[in-house]
Amino acid sequence: MKQYLLAVIEPSVGEPPAPAQMQKIMERVAEFERSAKEAGVWVFSGGLHPPSSATTLRPKGDDVLVTDGPFVEGKEHLGGFTIVQCEDLDAALEWGRRCAEATTLPIEVRPFRW
Repeated sequence: MKQYLLAVIEPSVGEPPAPAQMQKIMERVAEFERSAKEAGVWVFSGGLHPPSSATTLRPKGDDVLVTDGPFVEGKEHLGGFTIVQCEDLDAALEWGRRCAEATTLPIEVRPFRW
């Protein structure tokens, strides 16, 4: 079976959902994760702090430069992810669809190379 990344794409601009709406989203995300675990496809998942918490390491010659913040500024950023193990891309896309419904955000589905 192949492993796939379900990347949660969050907007970098605008207001976050109201607390009551966020609570409903988190309940749906918990249900999505429970379903994935029960189906035996869940490998790992996690949410990320905002891009402002990032540190970027950039090789330059024989050195590595360390800078605060993300590699690039953008209108969207990686907000979290789930790794699933599925028979094929169609199955991974179905889990990606379920993740999108739970989070109400775009989900990028990508296979690992191995």
